[in-house]
Amino acid sequence: MGLIVVVDYGMGNIRSVAKAIASVSKKENVIVSDDPLKIASADRVVFPGQGGMSDCLRELDSRGLRDAVIQAAQTKPFLGVCIGLQMLFDFSEESGGPCLEVFRGRVARFIDGAVSEGRKLKVPHMGWNNVQQVVYHPLWRGIPDNSRFYFVHSYFVKAEDETIVFGISKFPDKFHCALGKKNIFAVQFHPEKSQSVGLKLLSNFVQWDGEV
Repeated sequence: MGLIVVVDYGMGNIRSVAKAIASVSKKENVIVSDDPLKIASADRVVFPGQGGMSDCLRELDSRGLRDAVIQAAQTKPFLGVCIGLQMLFDFSEESGGPCLEVFRGRVARFIDGAVSEGRKLKVPHMGWNNVQQVVYHPLWRGIPDNSRFYFVHSYFVKAEDETIVFGISKFPDKFHCALGKKNIFAVQFHPEKSQSVGLKLLSNFVQWDGEV
């Protein structure tokens, strides 16, 4: 299983993610760190977070973690959560600038007041929603298709390459909510807040060898 490092760049729900992973792993194997050397030595890396894109990128850079995160995403089992998914893309409408450019595509805002089934939807998209598994991935193992996961976000990703999309949800239109390639799997929802199915996904991650 080896060392699992949760990247600490001072934003959002990092401790709760680490606690959830520790509950499905050996607690002593999970650490929260802002040390690039610790991230480099990890067997698996988790990149979570909440907050505004500009703030997250600024904090990531102020701690000298940008290169460490990109390198981890290229070399070892890597799980992105919420804005940890969004930051992997080329460009964000929220910050008006580039992100980490691991994936091609952009981060766009939901439209306030969109109508679904006769009611107006409010942004942010907050609460439980179904996730359709577009393509099988080892992290879906043991999780029924269309299971409900917990979301909190005003922005969503639009991947240019549909082959990297592993899951979609609706608000009210379809949007990409689980993506990855090779050793990367990243999700818009919060597995640490998604009860049994979220813990199952985290358990699958700590056992995943990075192969699809």
